[in-house]
Amino acid sequence: MLSFKLEHQCGNARACTLKTAHGEIQTPIFMPVGTRASVKSLWQEDLEELNAQIILGNTYHLYLRPGHELIEKMGGLHKFMSWDRPILTDSGGFQVFSLSDLNKVTEEGVTFQSHIDGSRHLLSPEKSMEIQKALGSDIVMLFDECPKLPATKETLRESMELTLRWAQRCKDYQLQEHQSLFGIVQGGLHLDLRQECLERLMQIDFPGYAIGGLSVGEKNEEMVELLDNFTPIMPSDKPRYLMGVGKPLDILRAIRSGVDMFDCVLPTRNARNGQFLTSEGPLNIKNKRFEFDSSAPDPNCECRVCKRYSRSYIRHLFNVGEYLAGQLISFHNIYFYLNLVKSARNAIIEQNFEKFAQDFEEKYTRNTWKG
Repeated sequence: MLSFKLEHQCGNARACTLKTAHGEIQTPIFMPVGTRASVKSLWQEDLEELNAQIILGNTYHLYLRPGHELIEKMGGLHKFMSWDRPILTDSGGFQVFSLSDLNKVTEEGVTFQSHIDGSRHLLSPEKSMEIQKALGSDIVMLFDECPKLPATKETLRESMELTLRWAQRCKDYQLQEHQSLFGIVQGGLHLDLRQECLERLMQIDFPGYAIGGLSVGEKNEEMVELLDNFTPIMPSDKPRYLMGVGKPLDILRAIRSGVDMFDCVLPTRNARNGQFLTSEGPLNIKNKRFEFDSSAPDPNCECRVCKRYSRSYIRHLFNVGEYLAGQLISFHNIYFYLNLVKSARNAIIEQNFEKFAQDFEEKYTRNTWKG
């Protein structure tokens, strides 16, 4: 089972250690997204070199292909994908939410149409737990409803109440001994709904709590304001996870509010579109200005991509459709994210997080590569 220790605090920012059956996780931490048992374009050896302490797998996609029964027969997700470090699996709720035109929500669960072959399925709290149990992940997320914002407070309350009823059903399901089930707080941008949802989840009792339902249509400043007001009132003796929010400055601001864990597809998705995330802002390698540029993608970066390859070369790879371009940019972007949270942790320990955050934001927003 999960153990948690809060080791250092600077303002609301926290440096913690989580222990799981498959290893330790030092926070703040970013979790690369391995949707289909693979972080796109990267080998597991790459992730180990990058020192990714935990990755995320997707219940919805692994249920559809190759199927949780197959993965269970192959020894669970860790053995199936040859990854011996911690894994978190999301519940499938967000993916079903994103297919809103193909689903129907009832008390029982969500009936949805597969985006692959059109077949119809029911994903209930019990089914989500069954799938995640078979996958054998270390951290399991409860099955929740994730409403799109903006939404009326009445709609958000109804969604929250449904999520709370589903939360109890998830808690009643017997998982594997090494697995820990996290609660998910919903309530949109309403602080009172978030507080009520958290209090009622705490009565059910979970070893960790996630903030769900953000980055789904609200303004960025609204999200930051909610995090600043809500995160500090979450239990201080348990991990805090902000789901699916992943721009570098959003992560930094959420760390400032007291969040410990993050995930997002942005670093690998943007890589496939030619975007390097650098210390001085995003760099679009497709830009013609880099055609004869022999500089490293990010001269301030110590990753093996920036130490070896030029902007000109990677631009060429991207323009002719070589797969290596996406691999190189993905490797760098994951390095960038993991280095960001590692540096934030060090700054918290050294009690200078605020200066670190201000310096990072000032440099990052220069964006000298645009134009």
